[in-house]
Amino acid sequence: MRYSSVAFGLLVLPMLGCDGGGGGDGSMMPPPPPPVSAIEVTRVYPALAFTNPVLAVQAPGDDTRWFVVEQAGRVLAFDNLPTAAATSVFIDISGRVQDGGERGLLGMAFDPQFASNGRVFLHYTRDSGQLQSVLAAYTSPDGGATLDPASESILLTVDQPFDNHNGGHLAFGPDGMLYMALGDGGSGGDPQDNAQNTRNLLGKFLRIDVSSGTDYAIPTDNRFAGNARCTTGVGAAECPEIHAYGLRNPWRFSFDDSTGDLWVGDVGQGDWEEVDRIVAGGNYGWRFREGAHCFNPPSGCPTQNGGDTLIDPDAEYDHGLGASVTGGYVYRGAGVGSLLGRYIFGDFISGRIFAHTPGTGDRAPDELLDTSLSISSFAQGENGELYVVDYDGGLYRIDAA
Repeated sequence: MRYSSVAFGLLVLPMLGCDGGGGGDGSMMPPPPPPVSAIEVTRVYPALAFTNPVLAVQAPGDDTRWFVVEQAGRVLAFDNLPTAAATSVFIDISGRVQDGGERGLLGMAFDPQFASNGRVFLHYTRDSGQLQSVLAAYTSPDGGATLDPASESILLTVDQPFDNHNGGHLAFGPDGMLYMALGDGGSGGDPQDNAQNTRNLLGKFLRIDVSSGTDYAIPTDNRFAGNARCTTGVGAAECPEIHAYGLRNPWRFSFDDSTGDLWVGDVGQGDWEEVDRIVAGGNYGWRFREGAHCFNPPSGCPTQNGGDTLIDPDAEYDHGLGASVTGGYVYRGAGVGSLLGRYIFGDFISGRIFAHTPGTGDRAPDELLDTSLSISSFAQGENGELYVVDYDGGLYRIDAA
């Protein structure tokens, strides 16, 4: 899990001022979108409760079941019925998982061909003398009813220097590649400057080809394709797994079902939370900048590094509104028409739910609802409707008020 340093008493290095530059290209902005109508969150599957849930997903093309990832290492499945009253264990690897704080079973992605190959990928932290992030593949022995823990095939391990900022999310893109987000390695202020170092995988988005199921290959159009793989997280040259870099602790990302755009919430340090639209090869500025503002150095921070222009966030908010962003989804459902095309996200600490309208150039999000939930994740059903995962154990649907 990712949490704000405020929540866990970790070292906080304050941002001392100055806009970090960047900005628009001078083109005309589109007309303002129609106003967003009021929303509410409705408890769904009220007979069910989960222990520290961090993710909820459905299998590709199958809306008959939900799968809920619990931080300690279990994935529970249940029928997608309002009256659902029981869950079953899809997989339990809690004996392998080092959890607590921001560690645990943090990501899960169904292979796009899950219905035929029964393959699922998990991302978790373990401690075998060294804390590591692990990407592993599993297969189902029974037609998709469960996953076999003994089928584990580890594809990638990354040593973690500290126990926070593990990122952890996994998702397949519309290109069929597996995307994986890793935080900067932890502590406060990225003391090892990992996020800007392209010879390690910390503070990065990864993009890999896992079609073999038991290993991974580098897509030929990755920026550093041709270099030796960084299978243990570091390399002698730029890591070819890298899709984008300069991130602090990317917590929950998604692809827009309509445009294919990749959106992420990147948890801030002491002052700013940000939302980024990720592009191939992009540098998102951490630790030079927190959001669109100078961090290290506190003033006069660069606008480029290594020839790459630092990319401003699409949206940001200060800690008056929250202190730990949770990425969401661009809404493509039918239940709340005024949200169509807007990126919906939230904050773990404050419980607020926000909307950002892409293309307006306005970084200030619209606040939709102030809830009492600890928003550990959002979820998208196969029908496009959005749900909120409450770390305290419940699932909620976003509805028109």
